[in-house]
Amino acid sequence: MVRKLCFLTSTVGMKFIMGASGLIWVGFVMAHMLGNLLLFVGAEAYNSYSHALTSGNIIYLAEGALLFSLCSHVLMGLRLTIKNKIAKGSRYHVQATGEKKTTWASRTMILHGTIILFFIVYHLITFKFGTYYTVNVHGTEMRDIYRLVVEVFSQPGFVVGYSICVLLLTAHLSHGVISLFQSFGIKNRAHDKKIKLLGLIYAFIVGGGFLAQPIYVYFLN
Repeated sequence: MVRKLCFLTSTVGMKFIMGASGLIWVGFVMAHMLGNLLLFVGAEAYNSYSHALTSGNIIYLAEGALLFSLCSHVLMGLRLTIKNKIAKGSRYHVQATGEKKTTWASRTMILHGTIILFFIVYHLITFKFGTYYTVNVHGTEMRDIYRLVVEVFSQPGFVVGYSICVLLLTAHLSHGVISLFQSFGIKNRAHDKKIKLLGLIYAFIVGGGFLAQPIYVYFLN
């Protein structure tokens, strides 16, 4: 028990927790993005999907797991950032160059991570706890979330703010997915380029999918 506690409080342990909690959100944002693409199918499909997703008790377990993993991810991120700053301040720091040079996404993880955190809260306030419209679909009364989404994405200010946050999310995911492999000890030089490519492809698919929705509603719908 003591060994496990020591591991979880070590740098390696904190990175493992951060990786595990990040993996949960990597899966969630992809699933969330794919589900939201039903917006392009139409109001009935979008509302029916949302109703099926939120009508059972399983949603509370899912939300609890997401909240716990998010808190763990944020806490470990802050602890590691503080620990790294202390370590850099206690020794000479040599600026890395070439392949070892860190990317903008990796250097600013804590910055866009913080913005994304506030964005998640605002996103929940806007949509989950936003105006509750109702609609009848094949005899079943359900929330008309499609109407709310169209209403919100018809506002230019919200579309711009949402798009900026999605771009920051894309940057966060591009580095985060790569870091997952390192956190679990399976990243090596032989597969380094493939892992980086995988991270970029994943991030751009998710980011592109999320950006397509406000663009479609504001310009084409």
